[in-house]
Amino acid sequence: MSDPVFNVLFLCTGNSARSIIAEAVLNKDGGGRFRAYSAGSRPKGQVNPFALKVLDRAGYSPAGLSSKSWDVFAAPGAPVMDFVFTVCDHAAGEACPFWPGQPVTAHWGIEDPAAAEGTDLDKEAAFVTALRYLKNRINAFANLPLRSIDGLALNARLREIGQLPGASSPRPDVA
Repeated sequence: MSDPVFNVLFLCTGNSARSIIAEAVLNKDGGGRFRAYSAGSRPKGQVNPFALKVLDRAGYSPAGLSSKSWDVFAAPGAPVMDFVFTVCDHAAGEACPFWPGQPVTAHWGIEDPAAAEGTDLDKEAAFVTALRYLKNRINAFANLPLRSIDGLALNARLREIGQLPGASSPRPDVA
């Protein structure tokens, strides 16, 4: 019997930076155990160029990444999600669509690198920092014993992951 592949949706308001980075990282670093997606409540329609640059430099393919509405994943025929993570505080506070399949949810807030000001180097540094924090969370998540952990312990562990260094707020998970 083969191990299940878990569908994971990363949500952010604009779906142009943090959620895109998380999608790329989990799809590559998840060891084939995960199928990651990203979406936004008010998508910008294009991926931030700094996100693409930082991902490419770190060895993550930007191929197929796009900014899209979370409605895509609430529509009939969409992949059923096992996990839904918000990675920005705005999306965490919004009323999310109904997710078929009752996925496990958590809030993993990261400061918005797209809001960084200054030189291009300063902006790029903010994206590198966001990538590092997201990689740490994703690595912790991917190493959980998902087949054997009970629901309460899983929820507690996902909340703990959301509070790893770089958390943008001490909010409870509200995805």
